[in-house]
Amino acid sequence: MAATDQETAQRQTEEIEALSAIYGDEWCAVDEDEKIFCIKISDCLEHPKWTLCLQVILPPEYPTAAPPIYQLNAPWLRGQEYTEIANNLEEIYAQNLGESILYLWVEKIREILIEKSQSSVPGPDIKKITEETIVEHEEDFSLQCQPSKQYAALTLNFDLPESEEDEELPPIYHGNPVTDRRSTFQAHLAPVVTPKQVKNVLAQLYEIKKIASATHNIYAYRIYCADKQTFLQDCEDDCETAAGGRLLHLMQILNVRNVLVVVSRWYGGILLGPDRFKHINNCARNILVEQNYTNFSENVSKQPGKNKRIRKDKKKTEH
Repeated sequence: MAATDQETAQRQTEEIEALSAIYGDEWCAVDEDEKIFCIKISDCLEHPKWTLCLQVILPPEYPTAAPPIYQLNAPWLRGQEYTEIANNLEEIYAQNLGESILYLWVEKIREILIEKSQSSVPGPDIKKITEETIVEHEEDFSLQCQPSKQYAALTLNFDLPESEEDEELPPIYHGNPVTDRRSTFQAHLAPVVTPKQVKNVLAQLYEIKKIASATHNIYAYRIYCADKQTFLQDCEDDCETAAGGRLLHLMQILNVRNVLVVVSRWYGGILLGPDRFKHINNCARNILVEQNYTNFSENVSKQPGKNKRIRKDKKKTEH
């Protein structure tokens, strides 16, 4: 497999893990080998008036050179409604060529459902969707792919000028620990607006003996620079294979800003395989939700920054 194919497969894996962490039970894998996934989207969590299932097939070239193939499934979905949603999905794809777009698709559909719910249009009778009631539409984009836009990410430099030495230490919040097969994961979060604050928070966390003794302390941060309209961001695996990049990808999809997230893992002696990434992302997502850094209705109107992910050269193994 060529290097570019490996990178594309890695991006798919990271996006799927992030979406699973964001949407929980709403997101499901229909066939992981064939890269078929489905998500149930509603206008609200309790007593939904409008509900739709989005099923996607990810071709091997997605996201670098091909869009997802999708189906929109709902018993109420007819010509005009289908065309409206399909046009919006095509527009999002055209505006984000070469980028991961599933999160944008889901939240655009949710936005459309919310608008329908708030209008005077009466909602359909909500019932369990079966194979007999689903109206299936499969649409494969024929848009010509253009080279993806590249935006250089700004890297963290701890050799900061003296003027930043007296930065105030922001508050640090700790999430609930999660234990699986004797490995324990816990997320920590702090609001940050400068690299110096990132350094200070990390130093403060390492003063806590329990955190300093963790097998891995994975972190990622994103700081929005309003004057340049770009993001200052970086991540650290701390020898947990690709965990920092996956954490940063989750934060990019959620479009959070001005925040540092650290996830500590205490290894319990039993290998967890890919489940360790699920726990890292879930812990991070939970603390971001708890501290009000995620808001679907706001994030859908914001395009995530298209930044290169920072790779570390540290030796990476699972333990």
